[in-house]
Formats: sequence, structure tokens, C-alpha cells
Amino acid sequence: MRVVATHDGGLCRVRLPGGLLTAAQAEAIAQAALAHASGTLELTNRANLQVRGIRAGSEAALSEALVAGGLGPSASASADLCTADELRNLMLAPLAGLDPAALLDTTTLAAPIVAMLQNEPRFAALSPKFALLIDGGEALAALDHPHDIWLAATAHEGGARFMFGLAGCPGDGAFGSIAAAQATPLIRALLHAFLDLAGPGQLRMREVVAAHGLQAVLKQALRHASIDIANETASGWQRSKVDTGLRLGAHRLNDRTGYVGCQPPLARLDAATLRGLAALAQTHGDGTLRITPWQGAILPHVANDAMPAVIAALHALGLITDAAHPLARTIACTGSTGCAKSRADTKADALLLAAHLPPKIHVHLSGCERSCAAAHRAPFTLLAVAPGAYDVYEDIDESVAQNSSENIEERDAAPFGRRVARHLTIEAAAQLLEHLSMQPHAQRAPEHS
Repeated sequence: MRVVATHDGGLCRVRLPGGLLTAAQAEAIAQAALAHASGTLELTNRANLQVRGIRAGSEAALSEALVAGGLGPSASASADLCTADELRNLMLAPLAGLDPAALLDTTTLAAPIVAMLQNEPRFAALSPKFALLIDGGEALAALDHPHDIWLAATAHEGGARFMFGLAGCPGDGAFGSIAAAQATPLIRALLHAFLDLAGPGQLRMREVVAAHGLQAVLKQALRHASIDIANETASGWQRSKVDTGLRLGAHRLNDRTGYVGCQPPLARLDAATLRGLAALAQTHGDGTLRITPWQGAILPHVANDAMPAVIAALHALGLITDAAHPLARTIACTGSTGCAKSRADTKADALLLAAHLPPKIHVHLSGCERSCAAAHRAPFTLLAVAPGAYDVYEDIDESVAQNSSENIEERDAAPFGRRVARHLTIEAAAQLLEHLSMQPHAQRAPEHS
């Protein structure tokens, strides 16, 4: 498993296909983090986990400990250990296989797809960032995360099918649908088509689609497998809405059991907290955790009458269980203490901001333009320009922006949205967010200073 150098020591990303982490695996991570690193862990927006502060000279020992704990690729992988591990970028909904409202149980697809990625030699050429999503239609899902290939279940008179798309999100619209049984063959064919068409430096599906067009990619895929694609079903299709507030707190799924969701403040926890979570999963759940794309965790199969005790235990561990909590509405990257590219200590600044964050406001603090902590565009983004100083961006509707008095030449083209203020302190940013939260979009000035 690959270890990369950072400001605060080595970093190792532990990929969890589908976000599933067993209690035994959590214990292995905790032990490795204490024995070979600082004991600091992070949850990511791809439902993975990171070990931070790995000591120089301990990289191989940490990797060996994680693999021994069942956290690496299978021994039969065709590629080398690091490459095979980096190919396992498969995201499922956190409630996959649990939600009675889901159209399909996508957990049955995870193992075959991961095995395919690891065992077919050609796929070793895929970028570590190449990502897959399989959505079963659950009530809780991350629909705003772009993926190279995505499949989303949809109801059909002949049985549930998968809509699919390339280089985007389920909310961007589908290109066609397939029978559920063809999910793995379609993904395999699309991967081969991508590798057939990708030129030098083209590592993501969006680059290949831009260069060749969608129809060329699909035509090439059909040379690798005979798949019946129904294009007419894609017209006007929309994925049903989700309530991301369901990621936190206690929720019943049937008369006997449900789940409890939590998250560590700003995605960071220590080894002791991870051990505490694993112990709760063993005592009150099924011995597993589901890591979520919102940098949190879900404890499944908790008895309904045990939920109050689990909530209390999570609070004792310092974890958040209320979606209204300011830190549940705040995202921050690692910041300058751990990343050389960051212009500010975003973690510390986020704690200051959260103390004054207006109700219902969601905000993302990014130390640079790469936006590592958020795969989506947040309602408000604070982009660091210097230590303690931020430009403020708003994800404003483009139609509103076009009709406003804003000068088009001054509209910022950054991926965070429209810039509404420059070089603010955290205190000034909090005051601005309070002001903006009380104003309709149409009444807002184009930029504050």
C-alpha cells in the first residue's frame, strides 16, 4: 500500500471498496497507526480512511500490517501490491444492502467488480483516481460526487435496471439503461474502451469523452461485449432525491433494527476513537462500520431499543450525531500543518468559523484550488489566499447570476462558484455568511470587500 510524503509525515490511504470496514480491520488500522505513525486518522469524501504522520523508515512495516489485517488487495491480484490497491475505487451508497426502499442490493456486485479490477492485467494502467459508482436507489446516497463511470438503479416494468453515465454524477442525466445482470460486463467493456481511446496524459473518462465523444466511447465498448443498451429509457430520467441529513443520528429501518450515523469533527479522529467505534459495532451492531462519503461512519443493524445508548456512547467519543451541528455543516482540508500546497491552517480556522456559523449554512474551507476535501461544490467555499485570509465563493444558480447586476467580466471562473468577497478574516467571513443567509440571491451585491 502506497505511502506518500506530507508535511506531518507519511500518509497512507486505506481504500475500502463500498465503504465497508469490519471491527477487526478497524483494530488493525488502529494498531498500525499507533505502532508506525502518529495515531491520527482521517475519513475521506470517497468513503476511505487515511493514516497520517507515518514515521520515516516505518512505511513498509505499516503497509505490511495493514495487508495482514485484510485491508489490501487480494493475493491473486495481477498487478503489484500498490497498483492493485489503488484500483479499488468503487463507491456504494452507505445503506447498500440495508435500505428496504432500495431497488437493488448492490453489495452483491462489489466483490466481482473489485476482483475484475485487480485481476485483469490491462486494468493496471488505470489512474488511481479512476472512480466507479454503483447506486441501488437508496434513500441516502452521495449524488453530487462525479465518477468516471456510474450506474444508478431505476424502476422498470420488467424489473429494476441500471441507468448509466460517464464522467459525471447521476444527477447530470443518463446515457442509457441496461439489465441489472449486465452491470459487470458493461463496466469491463467501458474500461477497455477507455484504455483503447485514451491518449498520452488522458487519465480520466472526461478527457476521453471530450476528445472522442460519448458515442465513440460506447461504440468502442460494444466491441468488447454484447450489451443491450436501451437509450430511450434515459430521456427525462431523474434520480429520486435524497436527504443527506440521514447520514447522522438514529434511524429505524424495520420494526427491530436500524442504524446510527456519526462523524468526527472535520473528518479527523485518533486510533482510540476508531477502536471505540469498532467496539460499539461489535456490541450493538453486526461488527461492521460503513464509512460514508460525508467523512463519517454508520453503525448498521443496531437494535431500535439500543439506539439511545449508542448515541450517548458516540457523544462520549467526541463524535457528532446531529446534522444541525455547526461542525456537521463544515468541511476543511488538511491545511498547512499537513500539506505544503495549503496557504492556511484550514482545520484551526474551521473550528473558529464553526463557533460563529449561522444556522443551516454549509461551508467548505480549502487551502488551495485543488479542493481535496470536497468532491462537490459546497453552498459556500472559503478559499485560502494567505494564513488566516480567505476569498469567499457562493454556489449561486447561474440563471440568477445572469439576471443580476453583476458584471460578467468580473464573474470568477473558479470551480467553487461566484466569488462574493476577497481577503476576509475568519471573523469577517462569519459576519458575511450571516448577512448572506438573510438575503435572497437576487438582492445580493456581486462582490463584498
